Amino acid sequence: MLGKWPIRVKVLIGLGLLLLVVGILFGSGLYSGYAYRNLVRTLRTRVGELPVAADLSRQVGELRMTLSQLRGLRASGYASTPRNDASQVLLCRDAFRDGLRGVEDTLALYRSRLEGKLREGSRMADNQAEWETVHQIEQALVRVRAADNEADWMLDLVKIGRLEDELSDLQELAADLPSHLHDTLQGLASEVRTQYRAMIIGTWIASIVAALVLALFVKLFYQWVFRPLGVLIDGSRRVAGGEFDYRIRLETDDEMAELAAAMNDMTARFRAIRDDLDHQVRERTRQVVRGEQLASVGFLAAGVAHEINNPLASIALCAESLESRVRDVLDENDEGHKVIGDYLRMIQDEAFRCKEITEKLLDFSRLGEVQRQRVELGELIQGVIDMIGHLGKYREKHIQFTAAEPVVANVNGQEIKQVVLNLLTNALDSFDREGTVRVVLAQRDRFAELTVADDGCGMTPDVLAHIFEPFFTRRRSGQGTGLGLSITYRIVAEHGGDVHATSAGKNRGSTFRVRLPLGETEKESQHRHQAA
Repeated sequence: MLGKWPIRVKVLIGLGLLLLVVGILFGSGLYSGYAYRNLVRTLRTRVGELPVAADLSRQVGELRMTLSQLRGLRASGYASTPRNDASQVLLCRDAFRDGLRGVEDTLALYRSRLEGKLREGSRMADNQAEWETVHQIEQALVRVRAADNEADWMLDLVKIGRLEDELSDLQELAADLPSHLHDTLQGLASEVRTQYRAMIIGTWIASIVAALVLALFVKLFYQWVFRPLGVLIDGSRRVAGGEFDYRIRLETDDEMAELAAAMNDMTARFRAIRDDLDHQVRERTRQVVRGEQLASVGFLAAGVAHEINNPLASIALCAESLESRVRDVLDENDEGHKVIGDYLRMIQDEAFRCKEITEKLLDFSRLGEVQRQRVELGELIQGVIDMIGHLGKYREKHIQFTAAEPVVANVNGQEIKQVVLNLLTNALDSFDREGTVRVVLAQRDRFAELTVADDGCGMTPDVLAHIFEPFFTRRRSGQGTGLGLSITYRIVAEHGGDVHATSAGKNRGSTFRVRLPLGETEKESQHRHQAA
């Protein structure tokens, strides 16, 4: 099912898988980095509370020292002391108040540190104990501030004693602040180890998932792209090596399969073209060989016909003269007279038959340009058909002639008549009484096409291979010179055309197809002369 998706969809799926791998690795690294950053930020924030807590504890201790000095002045008998002792008490009170304001400011700074934003869920962010201690310190400072606001509290040892107790509690609370942070830092080690293990496990899981997704991506791309591409390359190389029967087969139904089908169609068409070209080359070769044979036979025939034509005429005349003399010398009722007469007439008939063959040889060997003119081929063929129809041996045989339109060609009329006559007589001689010869004349692609088909005795492949060779004949009567179709072939070739013979086999009829160039029309001729 997945293999039938288009390449575009497959590429998008591959890109999606690749982006998923990158996202998993990026997310894992980003999470680890942010976790480390938040841990460092929280630790830095919490560690920054230690100096403030230490300052707070130190300032509370200074307040207690100031209050101790004040108690010492009061215990030494301040009421009967000189004026300078009174000024020292005032200085201690002012120092106490300044120290108290310093403690309040330091506590406010510590409070602001606690209010800093920390990552929730972390052990370092748990500062509830610090807040409770800060609230207790604030309450103690309120009591200390209230005692400080009382008039002449520095002269009353009882009030001084209460302040010392409050300051003692305050110092204990201030000393508890770093202890809470120390406890938190001690528990931070286990939290860090837990987070580290979680990060390591998460990183391994993300890496394994990314590796699996990447392996899936590679496998899919191999199945969808690389393997079909390798099959295409291997198939194209085999076809290029000459294996035109080889066909590329892909199980997919995407663009690769379309390309394979196109290559298969191209290979099939190329093979058909190659086979057709091979057939044309073989046919042209046979035509050239046949032409050379005809030319050689033509020269030979011209010499032979010229040399034996006169002796044949002399033989015929001598036989005729002897026949008349025998008639005068011997009695007509004499048996010898009859025998001699039969032999003399046989000599005359065979001599005239040989003379007819020599005349055909002369027709066959005729070379050179002949005068041509524009002839309407339909009328010419109809005239030949009418002439054959008056011959006694062809009167009971049928000829069907079809011409869809007038066809005019630049030909030698007498020679084309001889071509049509040879084809028609051969077709009529191929069957006995029942049979039909179908003659079709048409115009196709600047050629006049004449088709003569019969349903006679047909021809075997061996006969078709030699049908246009001189002196080759397979007439059922056993007669014939074997020059008719050779002369037909030569005439058609001299007109720039071609003639082909086909047959489905013995007793299945034959078809002769003649193509003659039409030549230029009168309008084309006028344009050519005007251009000249």
